[in-house]
Amino acid sequence: MAMRSALVAVVAVALAACGGSEPEAPETPAWNTRDGGPPQVIAHRGASGERPEHTVGAYILAINQGADVIEPDLHMSGDGRLIVRHDGFLSRSTDIARRARFAERRRELKGREDWWIHDFTARELGTLRARQTENGRSAAYDGQYGVMTFDAFLDLIAEAEAECGCTIGIAPEVKHPAEYAAMGLDPLPALLAALSEHYTLGPDAPVVVQSFDPDFLRRLDSETDLRLAMLYAGPGEDGANAGGLSLPGIAQFADIVAPNKAVLFDRDGESTGYVARAHAAGLDVHAWTVRDDRAPWVGDTVEDELRALYDEGVDAVFADFPETALAVREDMAGE
Repeated sequence: MAMRSALVAVVAVALAACGGSEPEAPETPAWNTRDGGPPQVIAHRGASGERPEHTVGAYILAINQGADVIEPDLHMSGDGRLIVRHDGFLSRSTDIARRARFAERRRELKGREDWWIHDFTARELGTLRARQTENGRSAAYDGQYGVMTFDAFLDLIAEAEAECGCTIGIAPEVKHPAEYAAMGLDPLPALLAALSEHYTLGPDAPVVVQSFDPDFLRRLDSETDLRLAMLYAGPGEDGANAGGLSLPGIAQFADIVAPNKAVLFDRDGESTGYVARAHAAGLDVHAWTVRDDRAPWVGDTVEDELRALYDEGVDAVFADFPETALAVREDMAGE
């Protein structure tokens, strides 16, 4: 991949691609991916291990590091705008608890007292500042970035592509679409409208739409030819194993299955054969999530885990620290 570089400022973001001629490409290794090409690295919520997740800073850093795909999670504001956040509540990822003007909006929902995205307009959400959500990660960038709309995210990607002369894939995940639709905030038309401003909505677009909700993906499949990914939780998690859907069943409406890495290997590090079965069903496999600062599921180090995933034949990995995933891929390509 061509080198990409970026300079982030408080008000404006300027991106510039590195120049110079590229060296002759080495012989392509025999990857075990479905198409035989190298696996992609998906920046999970941006480079969220090093910057507050889902912020300009996290996205620009991931682009600068060379991530193939950037992942934004999407919720709906009360005025029908797509908002880039992972949690539907706001206290963990923003400074809302310090905002006296919003104190009365705190309420109980789903057994939690908090502030909820759909109780705010996009303009109100844009006044909040993002903070690091994970213990043990640097808080040095807390307060530097705001809460983004999906439209702003798409503009950022377009700006980066224009500067680097490259294509940057995106993998938006729509969170809780049925719940939002029941509130009268159906994310499907908002999603397609936003994407159509930037892309021709077909299978060749550098877009993968993800969801844990198979009914939402079926609805999308009936309205667009964009590639779709069925997220697949691990054993013991909410929505585990795609609600019991078989891989051939998933392939009826999706192009990709995106499982928790625990689905791919047992606790002894032995392959479950899931990737091979998914490939046989015509599905790519995008595995989540690799984190440098968390114990690996396979092997002794995160590098061991990445090697195991790449050897297994996953077509993409989600990584909080995309630079590490890219470095391991580069090392394996040179072997």
